[in-house]
Order: sequence, then C-alpha cells, then structure tokens
Amino acid sequence: MGAKKRPFYRIVVAEKRSKRDGRFVESVGYYDPCRRPVEVKLNHDRLTYWIERGAQPSDTVRSLIKLKPSPVSADTA
Repeated sequence: MGAKKRPFYRIVVAEKRSKRDGRFVESVGYYDPCRRPVEVKLNHDRLTYWIERGAQPSDTVRSLIKLKPSPVSADTA
C-alpha cells in the first residue's frame, strides 16, 4: 500500500501458511508513518479476539500495540 516515498501499512490477521503479501483473514488497523504525529489506528476488540484464539503478533505489531494502548472503558475503571 502507499505510493512511491509515501509508505502506508495495513495491520492484518493472516494464516501462517499464506504468503506474506497474499490473502489475509481480517484487517484490524493501519499505520501511517508519513503523518505527523504518526497515525496508528487499531481495532482493539478484534486484536484481543484473535490473540485469545492463538494469533501471535509480529514484533513490529507488538510495538505498535504498545504505542497505541487500548482505551480504558468506564466499566472496568
């Protein structure tokens, strides 16, 4: 995704056996490093769902999750 000199990354859930740029199960967010400040959008509900079912985030995605933590809901506070 993106254009020449303008990177843009989708954060997706993919099966281990699929190709790197191949088919994916679900898109759970995106990362736009060209924006200032850097724009990271994550669907934390779906991320939690997939991690509970055994998905293993890459090191890069793990760092993005730490960069943009899940908002604390009023029910749990």
